[in-house]
Order: sequence, then structure tokens, then C-alpha cells
Amino acid sequence: MMRHAPATERNREPLFAVLKEVLPASGVLLEVASGTGQHAAFFARAFPGLSWQPTDGDPGALESIDAWRAEEGTPNLLPARVLDASSDAWPVEHADAMLCVNMIHIAPWAACQGLMRGAGRVLRPGGRLVLYGPYFVEGVVPAPSNVAFDESLKARDAAWGVRELGAVSAEALRHGLVRERVVEMPSNNLTVVFAR
Repeated sequence: MMRHAPATERNREPLFAVLKEVLPASGVLLEVASGTGQHAAFFARAFPGLSWQPTDGDPGALESIDAWRAEEGTPNLLPARVLDASSDAWPVEHADAMLCVNMIHIAPWAACQGLMRGAGRVLRPGGRLVLYGPYFVEGVVPAPSNVAFDESLKARDAAWGVRELGAVSAEALRHGLVRERVVEMPSNNLTVVFAR
């Protein structure tokens, strides 16, 4: 069953503007936490030279991703695979780039740690990991909407919450990923690009 996330429709064009500057022309892109599959369908069409590998840990999400794949019929969009970011058992051995949208704030910190550990392991040298979502940035007064969002996340699960960009970057660096670029996005989100 195809799921729809309105935020995906809103953020895909601004995210595309960044991705076209940082993604390789060809190779394998591993998308972690593909959710509904809307981004995978849209970006696979936008980047026909990339084999787009969507993944998620939720069986319902995998069904939705494959429903979008069937609907779109994009040949470079691969069947969805199970991936728990916090686990070391990943379904791919190598990727030329990675994308993770709106995951690390709605998951325990262990998922961010696992994402960075996995990226350090599977990304080829020079490959990029692109993250999108809300962050708290050291020395910058947070947007009231992000403070409220953080509180609502923690009310749902104490292990969730908007992450500090510095902590995420430090975790990335532990696994050989250097923060290359931070791009301000609509709705007080950021796109953060790390290079291996």
C-alpha cells in the first residue's frame, strides 16, 4: 500500500538542488530510512545514472516503497531492502553515495551512531553521506518551531529528539566522514553533507 507524506512533496525540490551538486553521475546510492518511498521514486527518476537502493527497518515502509516503485516503473529504482541503521548487518557492501532524510531525530542516538559506522564501512573513498532534517547548531538561537518539535518528539519517546549538529559531526568524524557542507533549507531544516 502506497503511503504519502506531505513533507516529502514539500522538501524534495530544495533537496534535489543540493543533491545535483554533490551526488556522482553514476554508481550505487544507498538511501537509509526511505520511509514512504516518495523520495526514492522522485530521485531515482531525477538521477537515472544512479542505481537507487531504498531501505527501511519498517515492513510497512518496505511495502510502500515497492508500491511506489511499481507505480513509477523507474528501472534504476531497486527493490526495497531491510536495513536497521543501528545494526552492523547491512544489505549492501559498497555504495558510492548515501542519503538519509528525517531519521536521526525520530530514532535513538544508537541509530545515528550506526548510520555513521555503516557509512564509514560501505561508502567508497570520496563518497558522500547526505543528511536532511532539523538540527540544533551550537551558538545559534534555535527556531521556536524546532524547540517545540524537539519537545514533542521527546514526549513520544525520550530517546528521540532534534540532534546537535556538532555531536552528529563528531560521530561522523569518528568513522572517517568529514563535514563538507551545511545548507539551510525551508522549515528550519538543514542538509548536511559529509565526505569519506
